[in-house]
Amino acid sequence: MEALYTATATVRGGRDGKFETSDGVLRHDLSTPKELGGAGGNATNPEQLFAAGYGACYESALSNIARKEGVKLSDVEVTSNVMIGKDPQDDGFQLAVRLDVKIPGIDRAQAEELAKKAHEFCPYSKATRGNIPVELNVI
Repeated sequence: MEALYTATATVRGGRDGKFETSDGVLRHDLSTPKELGGAGGNATNPEQLFAAGYGACYESALSNIARKEGVKLSDVEVTSNVMIGKDPQDDGFQLAVRLDVKIPGIDRAQAEELAKKAHEFCPYSKATRGNIPVELNVI
């Protein structure tokens, strides 16, 4: 692959540290969620960042597929749910994703077809395919 863009972020302190992107646009504290035994609080975590990135990328893929097929979309909403839980294989952790996709203004069958095609096209979906469970939920 020839890289067209590279995003770079530096983390110090792991899940309870800080991160900053190389361009300085994002600078945030990180905190382990209370549900995982951390302090929680007014900071973000890797799962929230992954959810935001996946949701944005998937919605763009959906728009791209719809445009190619001549379907006009408006008011699309993607809610990306990133779950983390125990991995019974190694007593570590594993991820799963559910994408809740609202595509108003078209019939359900067409919405489901576009959602599936976007899932095939989206770079985040390609990266996760075969690695973690991803459920598409057209609502």
